[in-house]
Amino acid sequence: MSSNPDPVVSDPAVEIPVPTGEVRLLAAIQRQLLAVPGSREAAVTLSHVGEHALGWMAVAAAGMAVDPARRGRWAMVGVGSFGAHATSVVVKRVIRRRRPDHPAVTVGVGTPSKLSFPSSHATSTTAFALLAESVAGVPVAPALVPVMLASRLVLGVHYPSDVFAGAAVGAGCAALTRAVWPSAAVQSVLPESLRDGAAGPGVTQNREEKR
Repeated sequence: MSSNPDPVVSDPAVEIPVPTGEVRLLAAIQRQLLAVPGSREAAVTLSHVGEHALGWMAVAAAGMAVDPARRGRWAMVGVGSFGAHATSVVVKRVIRRRRPDHPAVTVGVGTPSKLSFPSSHATSTTAFALLAESVAGVPVAPALVPVMLASRLVLGVHYPSDVFAGAAVGAGCAALTRAVWPSAAVQSVLPESLRDGAAGPGVTQNREEKR
């Protein structure tokens, strides 16, 4: 048996991958946004609210409860938000782009999936905001969508192209929902209380809903 001590094996140098253009862009945006006091905490809160579109469906349910004259339209908001989320999940499984994974980017929250494109939060939030403002008649999208998109970059869980693509998909889902909801095919399968005009005579639609 040799009495010589085992040779010391030095750890190989860890090679840090060279960031791509979009990684550099994400890292730069994240640094700027994280410099704003409270931005990370606000982003984490938005992440929880928008997870699986549950927060937006809860708002739609509340609208159905407190605004019975437009109960059916608030149901449309909830269905459209969930449909947008489901659409983004399908697209993710087709594209299979991985989330940011580079030392230059700080990941600030856990995610249920490693897939990145498009951002489901951006998709469902955009759909919700556009549908909700069509019912309530107040500008929800300009106030909510940019904040949600920025929050995903603050947390380092999406590339900029992910969130912009999500917003585009969400806008498309909202437009499709508004187009098909009044159709005879959809109205015929809804409970009577959720059909258009179910509130009875004298109830007028919001002007935004007629566009």
